Amino acid sequence: ALSNFLDLATTIGLETIVECHTRNEVQVALDSLAQNILVSNYDRLQQRYYPDQAYKLAGMFPGSGGPLICIAGGGIDDTEEMKRLLAVGYDGVIVGKAAMGSARAPEFIRAVRDRTLLPAEFSQWGLEHAEFDMDGNFMPGPKPNIDDADSFM
Repeated sequence: ALSNFLDLATTIGLETIVECHTRNEVQVALDSLAQNILVSNYDRLQQRYYPDQAYKLAGMFPGSGGPLICIAGGGIDDTEEMKRLLAVGYDGVIVGKAAMGSARAPEFIRAVRDRTLLPAEFSQWGLEHAEFDMDGNFMPGPKPNIDDADSFM
């Protein structure tokens, strides 16, 4: 059934992300050729939080940087945890309460802008000083008048 939904979404021009909570759900997503997978530490159906779930499932994904994009989310509340998840192979993380409306938001923004967090596949692409606008277009960097994340607050 999932592969039918993914095919239909692609046919009508939608990008999808499949949220998974267990090894079986990740395997179904992989078997269905999902291109974007979110491993959530929070199971909405059972209303339970499993803080290590993303770590337990990290080894199921082939590489990082695409064509399969794997994201971890749920309860990520500090930059060290974000870095650990990126280090075990996730292409990105979703943070909510830890960054949105929090006094710690500048810390997260600085960490996200840290070029050392780029997937290994990008390390030789010469992107160390590159900047991109909101549409993904290359801009000569660094961006003027944006020295650190505090300027966003």
